[in-house]
Amino acid sequence: MPETAFTVVDLGGTTLRIARYDAATGAVTDIRRTPTDGMDRHPGAPVPELQTRVSEQLGALAAEAVARHRSSALAVAFAGPVTADGRIVTAPTVWGERGEILPLRLLLEERLGIPVVVVNDLTAAVWRYVNTPDERPFCLITVSSGIGSKVYRAGEVLLDAEGHGGELGHWTCDPSPQALVCDCGGRGHLGGIASGRGTLAAARRAALADPARYARSALARSAPDPEHLDNRMLVAAVRAQDAFATAVLRGGLRHLASAITSVFTSIGVRRFVLMGGFAQAVGPLYVRLLTEELERLGCFGLDTEEVRRMVVLGAPDDDHGLVGAGRLLAARRAPRQAVTVS
Repeated sequence: MPETAFTVVDLGGTTLRIARYDAATGAVTDIRRTPTDGMDRHPGAPVPELQTRVSEQLGALAAEAVARHRSSALAVAFAGPVTADGRIVTAPTVWGERGEILPLRLLLEERLGIPVVVVNDLTAAVWRYVNTPDERPFCLITVSSGIGSKVYRAGEVLLDAEGHGGELGHWTCDPSPQALVCDCGGRGHLGGIASGRGTLAAARRAALADPARYARSALARSAPDPEHLDNRMLVAAVRAQDAFATAVLRGGLRHLASAITSVFTSIGVRRFVLMGGFAQAVGPLYVRLLTEELERLGCFGLDTEEVRRMVVLGAPDDDHGLVGAGRLLAARRAPRQAVTVS
């Protein structure tokens, strides 16, 4: 009987999650979380040092979990562009600026002695929402510490062999010299403006620009000094329909809506699934506000009701990368050989 236990990892900018995936049931169990040993814990550390820290942390935790799970294969969902052969191109939320390409799949296979898949975290998460090979096209978008996206169409995630594609978060949507800076070091990127981090930075900037208006907001009651604001406070204020916080959020959503209309008008995708800690913390209100911006912009060829059906929230948990990575491994049915997908 073939082994059905896999170890799956979701490695993000702030948290590394590792779990057991049962291919027979599709369930993830034994989920364990630990802070990622990257730039969030070591701000200012050079990229090579952070790459070494993260690689060593992942290798040690994976070795322990593989033994505990008696796994036949490992899948890693990684927060950054990944080549078809499992090399990390860059990792804006993990080690910031671009460094040397990291051969993560090779390093892990040499250490663990089992087949390893390394894919972008959104590429993995897409497979959670694929029910049949002929699933109608959709775009998965995550809004958390950064913004990422992947398009599924005709049985595959649309990427080239070098991992290019599905990086809406690094689209330059604000070319002005005063635009917010993205984690990758670029200025005016969608992820630097409309992500959770970007929205928080925008709120602080707006508070300093208009202190009187900020003083009247619910945010000021939580944090009289805007430098003490955090995303929890911001989400609570938006959900309470605070005018100041909502206006700040709308500023980022205008850019996100523009990105969505670009995807629709270029390749005809009209289903967008939202996930990520920030978007899901705001909840259905996030979808409503985003949809209002889409209605304002208009989607060529669609009427209002069709636009209103374009965006939905994903599953209300943070297991997307874990479940998707497990489903991808199970679909490939290759526990005895290395599997490489972009």
